Amino acid sequence: MIEGIVAAIIGVLLGAGGTVVYEKRRQAGGKIKADKLIAQATTKASDIILQAKEEAVKLDNERRGEWKKTETRLADRETTLDHKFDDLDKRAEKLRNEERGVEDLKNEIRDIRGKQQEKLEKIAKLSKAEAAEKLMEVTERDIKQDMIGLINKLQNDAKEDAEEIAQTILVTAMERMSSEVTAERTVTAVKLTDDEMKGRIIGKEGRNIQSLQRATGVDILVDDTPGMIILSSFDPVRRQIARMSLELLMKDGRIHPGRIEEIVAKAETEINKEINRAGEDAAREVGVVGIPKEMLRLLGELKYRTSYGQNVLMHSVEMAHMAGLIAEEIGADVRVTKTATLLHDVGKAVTHKMEGKHHHIAAELARKYGMTEDIAHAIEAHHDDIEATTPEALVVRVCDALSTARPGARNISAENFVERMRDLENIALGFSGIDKAYAISAGREVRVIVSPKSVDDLSAIKLARDIAVKIESTMQYPGTIKVNVIRETRAIEYAK
Repeated sequence: MIEGIVAAIIGVLLGAGGTVVYEKRRQAGGKIKADKLIAQATTKASDIILQAKEEAVKLDNERRGEWKKTETRLADRETTLDHKFDDLDKRAEKLRNEERGVEDLKNEIRDIRGKQQEKLEKIAKLSKAEAAEKLMEVTERDIKQDMIGLINKLQNDAKEDAEEIAQTILVTAMERMSSEVTAERTVTAVKLTDDEMKGRIIGKEGRNIQSLQRATGVDILVDDTPGMIILSSFDPVRRQIARMSLELLMKDGRIHPGRIEEIVAKAETEINKEINRAGEDAAREVGVVGIPKEMLRLLGELKYRTSYGQNVLMHSVEMAHMAGLIAEEIGADVRVTKTATLLHDVGKAVTHKMEGKHHHIAAELARKYGMTEDIAHAIEAHHDDIEATTPEALVVRVCDALSTARPGARNISAENFVERMRDLENIALGFSGIDKAYAISAGREVRVIVSPKSVDDLSAIKLARDIAVKIESTMQYPGTIKVNVIRETRAIEYAK
């Protein structure tokens, strides 16, 4: 048994020793293998490093080669540029020398020409200025008649073409217009029911009439004229308010300061409504929209304003209708033309409040209330002191002349008519070379007879234009005035 135990112990010990020996052998084999792998990795890394160094050297050599080529190319270019600069300097120097030679040649030619001119002046016994003057005189004498004929031909051709086209357009517009032509005056006199009403209007110690004048701002003239009271004021709207107030007071019968103030306030409200309604109705009749309320108000006030006996609002509406037809025919902007034509005289509604000509005031008001510049220009240019630069402005100007020149559209007193005729004749007689001047055709034409010795045919054309310009700048008149200059040479002999 003991031998068995000993054998077992010996067996265990032998097994353990074998295990230890095996482990030692295994570790020794792994170390050898690891050393072998490390050696292989080191060798491989050395190869990679060596290869990288070789590639770096190769790349560096390539770059150095490219840099060298670039340096060579730049050096060649620099050399080429130096040669070109040298050539340019040589050419510039050559040109400067040639310029000096040309300048010397010019001076030499000038000297030769000067000497030749002196010789010619000595031979001809005329200076250069005198020779030029003689030449101009000869040339003018030779071509004067040709110039006169050419001017007359061009004027006649232009008139024929322009008149034919203009007549067609205007006749078409006038045929389609059917507005009234009769003149209308603002009422400035109030008819009384009886003569006793004058005393009632004046009142005790003049209190009633003073209250009326204070409330309306209108002078009330009570004279010996039977059954009539005269209203005087520069403001047509105030005059209309006063007229309506007097009519309401006479109809009511109660005339005293308290009642007067109440009636005047009522009449003022009614007139304001009528003014606004008149402006809106006029714009609606013409077919124009988008007009500011302030401009419509001023347009309505023209209902109570007249010019040479012609109602200004009716005149504006009539013009707007014709302007729309003409603008459509010639291709102008119909809306701009009709709007400008309708508002062209709104400045007359405030001429008693603002200084300046009515067309300038109207254009300023249009700009103030935000209307476009083409409308403002067409309004401002409907008289000749502003040049019309657009077709719409020209249409407004034509329609204004057409409306005011129609028979019966305007009327003036006999005194004003005689004075205007005299002014026309005096303007024509103010020019030299005129024998006689006559204003005919109700002031629509000035016939001027000139002296044939003082005025030639070419001067007669210029004289007609000068007279027309002076009439335009010094006189106010409706429509157009024809200036007719007559030059006639008569040879008279008697057989005895």
